[in-house]
Amino acid sequence: MKKVCFLLAVLLCSSSAVAQSLTEKTGLNPVFGVAPATADFLREAAISDQFEIQSSQLAQEEHTASLQGFASRMITDHQATSGQLQEMVQNGDLQIDLPTALDSSHQEMLDRLRKLHGNNFVGRYRSDQISAHESAISFFQRYADSGDNMKLKSWAVKTLPILKSHLEMARALPQ
Repeated sequence: MKKVCFLLAVLLCSSSAVAQSLTEKTGLNPVFGVAPATADFLREAAISDQFEIQSSQLAQEEHTASLQGFASRMITDHQATSGQLQEMVQNGDLQIDLPTALDSSHQEMLDRLRKLHGNNFVGRYRSDQISAHESAISFFQRYADSGDNMKLKSWAVKTLPILKSHLEMARALPQ
């Protein structure tokens, strides 16, 4: 309880942009259903796409037949959404530098996958994909519901069905 009170005190003393980033990072926004700040949404969406692409490229290298179709679809779809984000930024619709590298948590997940092979790889890849897509759906839904950039909200709404289909496909992967 003391930690929560301390965190709330820090948030009250911070600027709103920093507070939103902090609440997103600490997990308070999802708990309360608060939309992420636009900059947070863009950064997380870009990093999520990068993770999906890189982990799926590893899955293709693993040569496990049961993963090939799914991995190929993840690469294609997430390259498309990455391109759409990049286009919105290049057109001046959004003012942010999109990240070009994974954050530490996604990098750790990718490094862990690199060390695995066979059934161990398949199980971890499946688990990571389910977790990543559940998080992305929550994140995109919150932005679609209450985000502050209309063009980005529209894009989030359009992208949600794709993410939901990815989640169902991930759940259907072998365990």
